[in-house]
Amino acid sequence: MERALLSNVIATSDWCANQLLPRISPSFLSRHRHTRFTVAKPAYFSYKRLSVFLAMDASKAAPAKQVSSVLDATAEEEYASLSKLLQDFTNISSIDKAWTFNSGNGNGTQAMFSISQPNLLANKRKKFMLSTVISKENENSVTFQWAPFPVEMTGASAVVPSPSGSKLLVVRNPENESPIQFELWSQSQLEKEFHVPQTVHGSVYADGWFEGISWNSDETLIAYVAEEPSPSKPTFSLGSTKGGSSDKDCNSWKGQGDWEEDWGETYAGKRQPSLFVININSGEVQAVKGIPKSLSVGQVVWAPLNEGLHQYLVFVGWSSETRKLGIKYCYNRPCALYAVRVSLYKSEASELELKESSSEDLPVVNLTESISSAFFPRFSPDGKFLVFLSAKSSVDSGAHSATDSLHRIDWPTNGNFSSLEKIVDVIPVVQCAEGDCFPGLYSSSILSNPWLSDGCTMLLSSIWGSSQVIISVNVSSGELLRITPAESNFSWSLLTLDGDNIIAVSSSPVDVPQVKYGYFVDKANKGTWSWLNVSSPISRCPEKVKSLLSSRQFSIMKIPVKGVSANLTKGAQKPFEAIFVSSSHKKDCSCDPLIVVLHGGPHSVSLSSYSKSLAFLSSVGYSLLIVNYRGSLGFGEEALQSLPGKVGSQDVNDVLTAIDHVIDMGLANPSKVTVVGGSHGGFLTTHLIGQAPDKFVAAAARNPLCNLALMVGTTDIPDWCYVESYGSKGKDSFTESPSVEDLTRFHSKSPISHISKVKTPTIFLLGAQDLRVPVSNGLQVIYHIPFSV
Repeated sequence: MERALLSNVIATSDWCANQLLPRISPSFLSRHRHTRFTVAKPAYFSYKRLSVFLAMDASKAAPAKQVSSVLDATAEEEYASLSKLLQDFTNISSIDKAWTFNSGNGNGTQAMFSISQPNLLANKRKKFMLSTVISKENENSVTFQWAPFPVEMTGASAVVPSPSGSKLLVVRNPENESPIQFELWSQSQLEKEFHVPQTVHGSVYADGWFEGISWNSDETLIAYVAEEPSPSKPTFSLGSTKGGSSDKDCNSWKGQGDWEEDWGETYAGKRQPSLFVININSGEVQAVKGIPKSLSVGQVVWAPLNEGLHQYLVFVGWSSETRKLGIKYCYNRPCALYAVRVSLYKSEASELELKESSSEDLPVVNLTESISSAFFPRFSPDGKFLVFLSAKSSVDSGAHSATDSLHRIDWPTNGNFSSLEKIVDVIPVVQCAEGDCFPGLYSSSILSNPWLSDGCTMLLSSIWGSSQVIISVNVSSGELLRITPAESNFSWSLLTLDGDNIIAVSSSPVDVPQVKYGYFVDKANKGTWSWLNVSSPISRCPEKVKSLLSSRQFSIMKIPVKGVSANLTKGAQKPFEAIFVSSSHKKDCSCDPLIVVLHGGPHSVSLSSYSKSLAFLSSVGYSLLIVNYRGSLGFGEEALQSLPGKVGSQDVNDVLTAIDHVIDMGLANPSKVTVVGGSHGGFLTTHLIGQAPDKFVAAAARNPLCNLALMVGTTDIPDWCYVESYGSKGKDSFTESPSVEDLTRFHSKSPISHISKVKTPTIFLLGAQDLRVPVSNGLQVIYHIPFSV
């Protein structure tokens, strides 16, 4: 019966697994602790739960028969309770975006929050809108008057208010070949609705990377990025057609056209992202002309109106003249900012209308030729300069993500781009920070309007060590300030601005997200901010969850590097960090079992923010060690660049050092340690159980990278294998045809080279559709682990 249940878990979704796992007794897992369990889908919560059961059972001193007699009677009730608790954690809503609007009567501000909640039954997320009125009674008090209920945004792919807040655009992408739907809402009703057929363009990009939806200044035109229209399908016929006969009778075959590369994971099967403009009065849609077919476009914004009727669009372009590689999470793809002119004319109603022009009349201008990366363009409120982020350190080194920089261009209001001044560095790449000073810029997005009222100070969320913080940057002087509390280890995410005030979200591994309202304490000193708690229905959670979390605590530990050598850069010699989550109540001499959590990337980071799955694991009695090994974001460029060429050794040693650190402090029992991770975290997990086979009682690996020699020919990012195996020189030696020497090096860097030493019971969760780390990587290891099935 239990073997059948486990087989069902393997084949089902997260929700089903959460229902079935509680019915599998620990005694069954004990009897099959040397079995290779695989899961067909990456059930994120489920694999962590099963790893917990394995760790708990493996740590028991009693024989399996004795454990079975003690636990079998209460197992079903206990695990049903755990399953219900897991759902309580999962159902807590997440705040995704927010917008503010002037009320018009001077009585405060209206705000709209986009929130989401997992729907475990459907394996989807429900999206809602919740409105509020903000009243700032005095300097120390703010009131949010929330609407009684949220409104579900079923089928909405994107929601974008106009600059004045008087209109709301809702885009609905179809799941088939139906038209794309544009809805224009006023405060009280749906005003207009346009259906754009697939012959004009495909789905609108709303993924956060190519996504770009921008209103012009008078709110009559909207520029956006969508899939180019489907090509016509050619028909090939065999033989001649007889009168009255069908295609089938003539043995004809309808082809799909030429094969075209896509941008890898997430974008599989999606067509070229192209630029379009819609007139919201007439519904007329035009493709923007003059853009080379070799450019994939994204992140479009309208430039300020200049002299005459020449209006420009600024967008990010990624060239595909060689080939397309995976772009999701990969900032090492060269890109630039471009400007293209959109010709307009004034209608009889004195409104700007689109004018038909030939592509020859609209040359595209590369604004950032001197830099290898430029994205997230934003114009200053007065339109005098254009600010953008750059991942040039990532492009130039080959690391898929690295330290960002911020730059400025003086915008030519007369449209004369030949007079463009040089690019000004506002925030350069930080190689190595002194002490706990600013470690460099690590920002994954910028608000559509990030500006304070002085017109030159912008606000950004950025990673600072193991936390996310909010910083202010004066783009004229380059002055940078951390404006969230320096003494707080919480993570802060910038949602929107309310004039010169801030609406943000703050959370920690043991504190659910809380809305915060920030304001200047002293307007003459813009680095001094005060933060008010906002009572929010979004932050509410079940009393059981609140009670359990109140008994947990966390800290950010600095872990000294072991074996420091003279050839390491200064940044690579600095301590790395780990987030430690544990019980806040002092127990007797015993320690809770420890789960080591490893992020992927490897150039990513685990933040001190709230994670539902990790909070659940902590709440049921496990300590967590969340390791940000060297190579993680948020610690300076030298520390990050110390890892390429040393994967499988430096990162593995850092994790082992962190584990020994908490054991030596008496915070963990060396006989009760489990490790979990996905992607590169799975790479580390499978390395650890091979290189330190006696260290762990259980492990869980989700889509683990187990064999670089196999991955290089099957992944959407083959260049990653070269850079992480050879270092920055791998960027130049990357080839589609690896040599025997390359394959030998890849194998030596891979967990599969240590597989014969594995003793640890391990669950593998493999996603069949993963283009980044294909399922074959995990399967190869599973069938080589020397365990009985």
